[in-house]
Amino acid sequence: MGLLNADGLNTGRRIVVFIAVAWGIPFMLALLDSLPAGGAGSYLRDMGVWAMSFVAIGAFVLADEQVEDGLRACHRQFLSAQIIAPASKRQASDALRHSLRQRDSKLAETIFLAAAILAALLYWIGLVHSPSTSWAVIVGSQGNRITPAGWWSVIVSVPLFWFLLLRVLWRHLVWSQLLRRMAKLELRLVATHPDGMGGLAFVSEYPNAYMAYVFGVSAVVAVTLGRHFDMETLNSTTLTVAMASWLVLVLALFAHPLAAFSKPLTDLKAATIAALSGHATHYQRLAERKLLGRNVVAGNDDEVATEQEIADPSKLLDVAKKLSTFLVNRKAVLPIGVAALLPFALEGATRLPVKDISSILKELLLI
Repeated sequence: MGLLNADGLNTGRRIVVFIAVAWGIPFMLALLDSLPAGGAGSYLRDMGVWAMSFVAIGAFVLADEQVEDGLRACHRQFLSAQIIAPASKRQASDALRHSLRQRDSKLAETIFLAAAILAALLYWIGLVHSPSTSWAVIVGSQGNRITPAGWWSVIVSVPLFWFLLLRVLWRHLVWSQLLRRMAKLELRLVATHPDGMGGLAFVSEYPNAYMAYVFGVSAVVAVTLGRHFDMETLNSTTLTVAMASWLVLVLALFAHPLAAFSKPLTDLKAATIAALSGHATHYQRLAERKLLGRNVVAGNDDEVATEQEIADPSKLLDVAKKLSTFLVNRKAVLPIGVAALLPFALEGATRLPVKDISSILKELLLI
């Protein structure tokens, strides 16, 4: 799989090559086999082929670079912002090296290849038992005959799709575990950071590196789901439930690693509020003595003797109370949400009024 390496071909050329191999060659084989280009059962009318071999595979190749760039930028931010305390830098380096070894694991890729071959075998079985003729199989009295285009899909297109899908998913799981390890380190967080997340707002944006990947997977899921509904059974309620369920699944996949930062942020918020509240008490009692000459309650000479000027912590206390302890928010996940729902909207638009689709999108994305 040398073509997947960034130093092989540039991303645009790799996308073209992979789509040509997965989608273009079966199309040419179908034409050479004198199969109709249009009409029921034709190659160009098969939305599953478009979703899997064209959209998804192209998106997965694009995602391969986007994910690496996004996570590299996230790691640089950890270093440049000096989020990791000096005492934890060695642990952070060890965690990163461990994740890199996992990412490049040959065993993992061997497992993905085996899973891809299994998926191709199941696809072949489906063609052998197909009840109707299509570009991939011709049904006859003596049994089904798989066409050259069908064989290419069995041997190349389907395994390639599943291999790429599992490869990017594996990398997400690896980086998720890295983030969860980072969350357990000593971090130099501050509750009054202007980003409202203790200095970790940049981490909340990491899911956006997977937009292309999510779009590709969603395209295949949407088309597959669409095949199970006809014009009568698909309505706004059914589509809303399907889209909402898929959105929750996608967001949960990315919320899992981000949730690990909730504990340090919660501890930070509680400790900061407690400390600032103590300072606020001292500041306000000092102001009270200056105005009244004494404290109304619990006044004592020792407190007056140790009196010293301090800054008013009120504004810092207000900011600390607004600290978000969960890195997932609507603004951060909106792009990934759009990528997850757009294929469903396009599929639904072929069956339902556009205004209904628009209403469903707005409802789900504004939750």
